[in-house]
Amino acid sequence: MKIINPATEETITEIEEDNTETIRRKFEMLSKGQREWATVETAHRIAVIQRFYHLLEEHKNELAHTLTSEMGKPLQQSFNELNGARTRIKYFIEHSQKYLQEEWITTDGTTKEKIVFEPLGVIANISAWNYPYLVGVNVFIPALIAGNAVMYKPSEYTTLTGLHIQNLLHSSGVPENCFQTVTGGRVVGEMLLELPLDGYFFTGSYKTGKYIAERVAQKMVPCQLELGGKDPLYVMEDVVDIEKTAADALEGVVYNNGQSCCAVERIYVHEKVYDAFVAAYTNQCSKLIIGDPLDETTGIGPLSRKEQQAFLLEQVEDAVNKGAIVLCGGKALPRKGYYFEPGVLVNVNHSMKLMTEESFGPVVGIQKVKDDAEARELMKDTQYGLTAAVYSNSFERAEKVMQKMDCGSVYWNCCDRVSATLPWSGRKHSGLGSTLSYQGIRAFVQPKAYHIRGIN
Repeated sequence: MKIINPATEETITEIEEDNTETIRRKFEMLSKGQREWATVETAHRIAVIQRFYHLLEEHKNELAHTLTSEMGKPLQQSFNELNGARTRIKYFIEHSQKYLQEEWITTDGTTKEKIVFEPLGVIANISAWNYPYLVGVNVFIPALIAGNAVMYKPSEYTTLTGLHIQNLLHSSGVPENCFQTVTGGRVVGEMLLELPLDGYFFTGSYKTGKYIAERVAQKMVPCQLELGGKDPLYVMEDVVDIEKTAADALEGVVYNNGQSCCAVERIYVHEKVYDAFVAAYTNQCSKLIIGDPLDETTGIGPLSRKEQQAFLLEQVEDAVNKGAIVLCGGKALPRKGYYFEPGVLVNVNHSMKLMTEESFGPVVGIQKVKDDAEARELMKDTQYGLTAAVYSNSFERAEKVMQKMDCGSVYWNCCDRVSATLPWSGRKHSGLGSTLSYQGIRAFVQPKAYHIRGIN
C-alpha cells in the first residue's frame, strides 16, 4: 500500500497490508491479553495512559509533521489536533475512575444492590483520516482504561499516524497484546467484520457506517457509529458584529479544508443582513492563503483524497446548472497536489446537492431567509443530525430555534466545536451512540447488576 503526500502526489513510503492470517494472529493475541489487562487495577491503567499523554507532547514535532505529510492539513492545525487530543485524554485520566467504579444503589434492608461495570472485551476501532488523533482517542483511550483490548484500524490515508499511535501506546506501558494496529484499506476492514469481536466503533461516512451496522447486527454486540453531517448555521438580523460572524462561519466551513463531520455545510442568513454577511464572508474567503501545508502562512492545504476534487466540482456544477451563482472559488487548482479553492455560492436552494448532500470540503451555499420560521424549517430539512448553530444577540430567541433541531449538538454564537465534557453524538444518518463525557467512558463497559442477600 502506497502512502501518498496529497500536497505533492509523491509516494512517502509503502506499507505491507495485513491479511487474513496476520489479523487472525493479532486477534488471538488480543483475546488473551484482554483477560489479563482486565484484572489490572483501573488506577494502573490510567497511569499508563497518563504516560501516553506526556509522550504525545514529547514527540509532537515528529507526529505533527507526519500527519501533515500524509493527510495534508496545515502544520499548525496538526499541532492543534495533538493539543486537542491531549485535552480529551486529560478528561479521561481525571474522570474515568469515578465512572468505572462500582455503584451501590441500595444499602438498606435485607437485599442490597449494586452495579459493576465490566469491559466489553476485544473491540474494533475503525477510525477516520480527517482527525486521526481526535477521533481515535475518543475510542481507544476510554476503551483501554476500561479494561478492553483494541484492534485499531487507522484509515489508509493516515496509516503512518496510526503506527505512531501504536508505538507510543506500547512505549507508555500498554501491553502489545492489548493494542494492535491493522493496516490496509477496505478489504482489511471487511476482515474485521468477520471476527468474533465484542464491539465495533466506527468513524466515517453514513454509507460505510450503515454497511458495518448491517454486517455485524447478527452478533448482537455494541456497534457505535460516528458519521457525517450536513450542519447548518443561521445568522439572525440582530447580530452585533457581522464581520466577526462571517469570520466564525468561514472558519467553520474551511477549517481542516472542510473535512470535518461537524463543519458548517450550509448557511442561512436573515434577509436584513444577507447582503452585508455575503460581502463580508466572500471578502474574507478570497484572502485565504492556499499552498504548501508545511508553510506556516498557509491556511488551506490540499484535500486528503484526489477523488474528492471531482466530487466537489460535481456539487458546484449541479448547483450552477440549477441557478446558483459562484462568487468565489469552487474549483480545483491547476497545480500538483489535490488543491481545491474554497468556494462561496449564492442563489442556492434545497433542490441542489450542495445544500442537501454532505460535501466534506471547503465549499458552502449561503441562502437568504425571511424569518426564523423559514430558517428553522430549512435547517431541519436533512437526513443528518449532528450539529446546528445560531448566531444572534438574543439567547432566548436563538434557543427557540435550537430546541427544534433534531441533532446531537447545538451552538449559540459558535460552531464546529467539540468538548471533552459533553457527549458527542449524532442522530439519524449522523450516527448511533456517544463518545466523550462520562457517557463516552461508559460506552466501553457493560453493567452487571448484583442482588445481594445475607450480609449486614
